[in-house]
Amino acid sequence: MTDQYKDFLRMVPLFQDMPEQVRQSVFESPDSAVFTISKGEVIITQGTPCKHLYVLLDGLLNVEIIDGLGNCVQIEHIEAPRSFATPHLFSKDNRLPATFTTLEDSVLFTVTKEYAFQLISENPGLLKSFLCIVGNCSHCTVSRLNALSRRTVRERLVIHLLEHRDRRTNTVRLIHSQTNLATYLNVSRPALSSEINKMEREGLIRIEDAKTIHLVKPVELERMA
Repeated sequence: MTDQYKDFLRMVPLFQDMPEQVRQSVFESPDSAVFTISKGEVIITQGTPCKHLYVLLDGLLNVEIIDGLGNCVQIEHIEAPRSFATPHLFSKDNRLPATFTTLEDSVLFTVTKEYAFQLISENPGLLKSFLCIVGNCSHCTVSRLNALSRRTVRERLVIHLLEHRDRRTNTVRLIHSQTNLATYLNVSRPALSSEINKMEREGLIRIEDAKTIHLVKPVELERMA
C-alpha cells in the first residue's frame, strides 16, 4: 500500500468520511490486502460468493454477465478509483451477478467481509456512505428496467441515451458495441442499427464517432421518454 494508493483510496466515496486514524488502521490490518493484476485476468467470476469488499485503486475493469439465454452482455466499465460489487457483500444470496475482467494492468484493494462489517458497525460515516452506494446501485437497476419496460426499439434507445448523457454537453459516451447494446436493450442488432440511422436522419441525434452520440434535440427526446 503505497502513499499514492492511499491517496487513491481517500478519493473513493465509501472511504471519504472515515476518520484518518481509522483509515490508517485499515491500511495496516491483516484483513486487508493489495494485489497487482495483469491485463486480461478475471478478478471475479459470475456466481462467485462475495467474501470481500473490493476497491479498484488503479486500472480499468470490464463487467459482463451471461444472461438466461446464454448471451454475453457487457454491463459497464469500472474506472479506478472505485469500489464495486458493494451491494452484494451482505445480501442473503451474496453471489456476484457478473464477471469482472481487467482491461489493463490494475491494482485491487480488498477487505474481508467480517472486517468490513466491523468497520461499518463502528463508524457511522462509513455506514452512511455504504448505504448511499447501495442506493445508487438500486437506481441503476431501476434505470435499466425503465428502458426494458418500453415497447419500441426507439423508446428503449431514447431512455438509455437520456440516462447516460453528459448534461453539460448532451453527449453520450457508449461503453457497449452496437451488438452488446442491442442485447442489453433486448432488441435485435439490425433493428437497433436501423433506429439509430433513422434518428440521425431525423436530426434527433448526431453520430460523432463509433462510441459517441450527440443529442441534437434533447427536449424532443425527453418528450418521447
